[in-house]
Amino acid sequence: MESARIIAVLARMLRDVGQAEELAQDALVQALERWPETGVPEQPAAWLTTVAKNRALDVLRHRQMHAEKEAAISYELDHQLHDAAPDLEAVVADALENDIGDDLLRLVFVACHPVLPTDGRVALTLRMLGGLSTEEIARAFLVPEKTVAQRIVRAKRTLAEAKVPFEAPRAHELGERLASVLQVIYLIYNEGYSASAGADWMRPALCEEALRLGRILAGLQPQEPEVHGLVALMEIQSSRARARVGPKGEPILLLEQDRTRWDQLLIRRGLAALERAERTARGFGPYALQAAIAACHARARRAEDTDWQRIAALYDALAQLSPSPIVELNRAVALAMAYGPQAGLEVVDSLLDAPALQNYHLLPSVRGDLLAKLGRNQEARVEFERAASLTQNERERQLLLARASSH
Repeated sequence: MESARIIAVLARMLRDVGQAEELAQDALVQALERWPETGVPEQPAAWLTTVAKNRALDVLRHRQMHAEKEAAISYELDHQLHDAAPDLEAVVADALENDIGDDLLRLVFVACHPVLPTDGRVALTLRMLGGLSTEEIARAFLVPEKTVAQRIVRAKRTLAEAKVPFEAPRAHELGERLASVLQVIYLIYNEGYSASAGADWMRPALCEEALRLGRILAGLQPQEPEVHGLVALMEIQSSRARARVGPKGEPILLLEQDRTRWDQLLIRRGLAALERAERTARGFGPYALQAAIAACHARARRAEDTDWQRIAALYDALAQLSPSPIVELNRAVALAMAYGPQAGLEVVDSLLDAPALQNYHLLPSVRGDLLAKLGRNQEARVEFERAASLTQNERERQLLLARASSH
């Protein structure tokens, strides 16, 4: 629980994320060795951070002794030593209470730095901030453990070689850097919510980690509407988790779910986060618009009570703000529900040549559904079969083949 916080403190001191992680692990090992004999301290977090900071100070002393360092590092060393001398534990405890937010924020922005490739950002974020082991990350994304380990090592090396400063971005950099952070959290959540491959429809652990990271970020950046928008989206989507999967692990689609099984606490949290995004008075961004769409579903006690016209209008706004073929595909579904399947099919047919959707299984899946509603069953069956051949998720493949056989 304290790992990310300790790493954040050490990374600020050492300017090296990899070394910070190693020293944090050393402190945890020392606790495992000592606490069974001495008992758990009254302030275990402060104890762990004190031990870790002492080790970091040794590293800084060693650096100063064996190499000529820049003035900034020398100043940082003097500053740390001065603070530590009178009562290091008291200083650390005060830092945990008053400065830890800033340190965590810096670590979030470092782990999700745009200099890293997306897979490196995801792996490093889950390792450093989520506390997941390399094995757990590999299992979640269905890749070899060695692959994940290499991604993490490369990410740390890249940050060190690029001399990425351990600091929150400056005002003119905030937009790009925050967008990177939100993208990583969103990617982690989406992989958990609708697994792209494997035998499971969902991977709840990934959803939980993404939501936890989002909540931390919302606490650290309360003035940013898109942070609240993403948290709202994840809270509301997560509220459906129990209703999305049947007793045998089979997928249950949105309009067929038992809404009494939706988690009302998560819905209330999501709606509150959406209100916070709105109160910033800076307008809705893409995540807040998607959260507003999810809120329309959450407010409908029955599927037939859903305000599809409002959802279609929100997708229109999303398409204007963040145009993409996938947004258009989702907009087609909303139009079909609001104004009839033919309206949706016209939009879907306009996407058939979009390069980004050529191997995207949901394009033929949506088209098959609309064709079936228009009574064009033979065409619908072909589309469902094509969708089944494209998906890499076994549960989804079974669902699509069942739909094909029913037409």
